[in-house]
Amino acid sequence: MLASSRLRGILLLAAPFFSLLDIARAEYVDPAELDACPGYKATDVKVTGPTLIAKLVLAGEPCNVFGNDTKTLDLAVTYETETRIHLKITDASSARYEVPESVLPRPSADPHVRLEAVQLEFKYTTSPFSFNISRARSGEVLFTTTSHPLIFEPQYLRLKTTLPAAANIYGLGEHTEPFRLDTSNTTRTLWARDAYGVPRGTNLYGSHPVYFEHRAGGTHAVLLLSSSGMDVKLRNNETATGATTLEYNVIGGVLDFYFLAGSETDPAEAARQYAQIAGLPAEVPYWSFGLHQCRYGYQNYIDVAGVIANYSAASIPLETMWTDIDYMYERRVFTMDPQYFPTARMREIIDHLHNHNQRYVLMTDPAVAYLPGQDYGTYDRGTKLDLWLKAANGSSSLGVVWPGVTVYPDWFHPEVGQFWTGEFESFYDPKSGFDIDGAWIDMNEPASFCTDPCDDPFAQAAAQNLPPPRTSPPPNQDAAIFSQQTHAKRAAPSYAGEDLLHPPYSIDNAAGTLSSRTASADSVHANGLVEYDTHNLYGTMMSVATHDAMLARRPGQRTLVITRSTFVGAGHKVGKWLGDNLSSWGHYRTSIAGMLSMASLFQVPMVGSDICGFGDNTTETLCARWATLGAFYPFMRNHNSDISISQEFYRWPSVTLAARHALDIRYRLLDYFYTAFHRASVDGSPVLNPLWFKYPKDTSTYGIDLQFFFGDSILVSPVTDENATSVSIYLPKDQFYDFETFVPVDGKGEHVTLSNIDFTDIPLHIRGGAVLPLRAKSAMTTTELRAQDFQFVVAPGGDGTAAGMLYIDDGVSITQQKTTSAKMVYAKGKLSVSGSFDVDAKVASVLFLGVEKAPTTVSGPGYTQPTFSYDAERKVLSVETNARLDGGFEVTFS
Repeated sequence: MLASSRLRGILLLAAPFFSLLDIARAEYVDPAELDACPGYKATDVKVTGPTLIAKLVLAGEPCNVFGNDTKTLDLAVTYETETRIHLKITDASSARYEVPESVLPRPSADPHVRLEAVQLEFKYTTSPFSFNISRARSGEVLFTTTSHPLIFEPQYLRLKTTLPAAANIYGLGEHTEPFRLDTSNTTRTLWARDAYGVPRGTNLYGSHPVYFEHRAGGTHAVLLLSSSGMDVKLRNNETATGATTLEYNVIGGVLDFYFLAGSETDPAEAARQYAQIAGLPAEVPYWSFGLHQCRYGYQNYIDVAGVIANYSAASIPLETMWTDIDYMYERRVFTMDPQYFPTARMREIIDHLHNHNQRYVLMTDPAVAYLPGQDYGTYDRGTKLDLWLKAANGSSSLGVVWPGVTVYPDWFHPEVGQFWTGEFESFYDPKSGFDIDGAWIDMNEPASFCTDPCDDPFAQAAAQNLPPPRTSPPPNQDAAIFSQQTHAKRAAPSYAGEDLLHPPYSIDNAAGTLSSRTASADSVHANGLVEYDTHNLYGTMMSVATHDAMLARRPGQRTLVITRSTFVGAGHKVGKWLGDNLSSWGHYRTSIAGMLSMASLFQVPMVGSDICGFGDNTTETLCARWATLGAFYPFMRNHNSDISISQEFYRWPSVTLAARHALDIRYRLLDYFYTAFHRASVDGSPVLNPLWFKYPKDTSTYGIDLQFFFGDSILVSPVTDENATSVSIYLPKDQFYDFETFVPVDGKGEHVTLSNIDFTDIPLHIRGGAVLPLRAKSAMTTTELRAQDFQFVVAPGGDGTAAGMLYIDDGVSITQQKTTSAKMVYAKGKLSVSGSFDVDAKVASVLFLGVEKAPTTVSGPGYTQPTFSYDAERKVLSVETNARLDGGFEVTFS
């Protein structure tokens, strides 16, 4: 039967070869030793509908290279959908750690999957066991373990695949590598750490063990759902053919793979399929797309108020003011320093912001000061509930963070959600506390300043002078601050005989040992799991708890939570900033690749880098350029450190002008981008696109990560060199239009040089084929922006047609009562708008680009001769409509 042929094993004949694998270990191991391991033999194969199960039995003398080889394994392979295969290999004799479904719920399998329609095929060799994943239609092999024996030991799992030479691999984050990974000799280590300066070639804050591979035959994705520490090694020097190898070296858990077919024509389809596993991105409030301002180092409430006033005076739209840990009393979470940030004055600032349609966000860290008997409410309440992460001996696991010696909330504790929500509801109470509009969580890898071994955290805290003392006197609290202005349970895993602190295989953790600068790897959670396995989940679990706490404060309203540490699925609840970067041109450039990885691949679209850089000192030129680039980050925030010079946008004349100009463009485009976010929340479509997503057959686009598409249709090509006023950009073979002038530009599939680019400008092009719903005018706040009329820009493609979408809702509610969802279609001189129209909107004008000659007639609903003008030099027809956007809206010219 055809159904069974999709699953039956076939004998794959392949000559064995030996790799030149470079494996990290405490002791040297001959690389040939791994390829000489016996692997496994598949037995007891059973096929039931779309599922194959089998036993994998050790096929020879055990290798025991990093521990004792597990003798018998369970294999389960399921065609879950027509585009997804789920393959899992587990220990047949004992339970091993798996990512809990409470953290990442598994997607449901389609009970009616038709095997004759699946796009991927699983095939296997019985002995030694290996498997292939290939495209069903073409037979192209996408993943193969042939010639690479499976190794499965208590603290070392190895699985290796051979890929094409110079493979186009993206993902495996979080990192500061180029967007397309170097396959010659790259090791991507996944172990979340506090990574100041986000150094290249190291593990950073998050763990996303998924990669996307793009080929001429299509784009697919592979997820290893594991939160265990791992090295993923890319090499291309192991065979005479130069083929790329990708090798997983994992220090625990199981092998839990999802293979996603993606698409042979649309790379973004792989991202949409990944969203079915990771979860669809959260819809965020409309206001969160405005400009955010923060600094670690605002000394007191007067500093904070002064920044707000100065942005207003400079006429730079400031949507949200943020405050870092400076506000806390001795750096203790859920406290406010009564001398430097007194409650009454802080509430005055928050009221001022809210009265001016602006917002406020405060930082909240996970680490709680360890202060037994000292009347610190947060610590006392958590201790009463016994919800701190435990050391191996049963006492509280202690670290060293900003307040000194600390404890960590155990996010697996059954009452931790209630505790965390209670702290938020009390401290951030609108009537008695601080009515924040969003939350910012940091240090949640979890970070610690204690070096391993952290045997005496008190001594280490004292040596580091924590909490840091104030360096300035408190302000006069009577001084005026504003002038007059407006799933199923699993068996518990066993860790008997395992070394959780120093496993036999050492991943390439840049911080050193697993426990260095973080919670100890042998710390125990309330459900018996240990940090050794769950470490990479800590930040995302805190994110979910914080999302729930914010939702409890304002039921029914969308939340904005920005986190530092992320895992698979984080974007379903929260957004992310890319950590403590530096004020350098290098980090300005790499911010694009980091943002594309999160937003285009990992389904964490609300993402951005600290504009102008966090560490070191920026320059006027760098900050001006970064202000223009940052306007096209989904999350736009200026933020820097306490030992750096101030870098608010109003500090330099050119930066002020750059920020105003960039924000004017961003705000007029906001509904276009908001529509893209809504679409992402529905089907996972990326809100940012690398060029190869739109031009998958153009090999010149595969390595480009200094240009990107903002939404589907705005090509952003920033100047990327210091003091430069020109930039070489790649324009694919397509129709484009200059965004500022609307002049047509013919892309010829080659690089062109743009010159005389002022430091306040950024090159932007509209991709032909788009109808853009712009606001006719910008505004100082997003509240005011929503009152502006629309201006539609019709930019036809080479075939003379264009299309676009517009989604409008109230901007804050989770469940909407009224929405407008419009589709705009243009062809042969006629723009038609259809859809549902419950939210009132007005289109003040329509611009038609690329019009070769002035029309003789222009008509629309309710009028026969509206006001229009034609610019022959720019080929732009401008039609003043002043018409309501409803089911009858159209404009026709001839």
